[in-house]
Amino acid sequence: MRKMIEYIKDWMLPIAIITGISAYLIFHFTPALAPIGPVCHEIVSESQRLLIGVLLFFQFVKASPHDMGLRRWHLYALLFQSLMFIGIAAIACFVPDNGLKILLECAMLCLICPTASAAGVITDKLGGRIADTVTYIVIINSLATFLIPAVVPLVRPSAELGFWQYVLAIAWKIFPLLICPCVLAWMIRYSMPKLQRALMRFSPKSFYIWGVCLALAMVLSTRALVTSFPGVWTSLGIVVVSLLCCALQFWTGRLFGRMTEHSDEESSALESVSPTAITAGQALGQKNTGFLIWLGYSYMTPVTSIAGGLYAIFQNIFNSLELYQKKTSKKQ
Repeated sequence: MRKMIEYIKDWMLPIAIITGISAYLIFHFTPALAPIGPVCHEIVSESQRLLIGVLLFFQFVKASPHDMGLRRWHLYALLFQSLMFIGIAAIACFVPDNGLKILLECAMLCLICPTASAAGVITDKLGGRIADTVTYIVIINSLATFLIPAVVPLVRPSAELGFWQYVLAIAWKIFPLLICPCVLAWMIRYSMPKLQRALMRFSPKSFYIWGVCLALAMVLSTRALVTSFPGVWTSLGIVVVSLLCCALQFWTGRLFGRMTEHSDEESSALESVSPTAITAGQALGQKNTGFLIWLGYSYMTPVTSIAGGLYAIFQNIFNSLELYQKKTSKKQ
């Protein structure tokens, strides 16, 4: 039993990816299940949101408010996401409504998408700083709430929704998942310290909750890929754009982390990447792809939601490689 648990722990990411993809494909190709499709989609979506809230709760339990200060790399990452998003949007405004515009919209979404609420789980496993990750989750979600509604209508004008309607729709998607776990976790921290310590001991188990959450995310991602397939060449273009955006943001995040780390930062011979670089890389590279899929499907061209599904696959392949490298470096 212990060996099986260790095996599942070591291969959690690929198991979750394969499980999520397979579950949706089995459902999709079973005609008898078609009538309950909308209900199942709603259940999966809401279950994922609930689990994301649980994961964020454990991160707030573990991260002390006193440790959640702003870092220089936070500013660099915010500027990078904002300027890239605005710059690509400015180009997309002058591009005809064709395949190129779809690719530009995909890049916009991948670059402005807020950090995943579960990013702290992987950051912690890799030896990064969970408090810095949680801080960035809060500030990038806050920025995205106002920046996205200000820019998206310029690229995809809507006669039905105004600026504040956009803001409220996005805020309703984001802030309950930030505020409720934060308030509950810090109430427990300052009023029930024994419970808080018990929850901290349980927090490593949140990795398994994250695995379930990832499997549900892959169900939604696969659905986006299957239901919005735009054709071979456009699909290949979206694959390339999603992969490039994923690689660019993980690399840029680590670069910002190395640029701003203290010269006396602790780093063993086995750890070629410092905790600050790990934290910044995960914060900038690991995205809330469920939000990305929803945003693309609801307010951009529905085809752009495919970028969220592909980004989810690429970021978790990268996370799997990082976790494997971390484990092998410990054995040496």
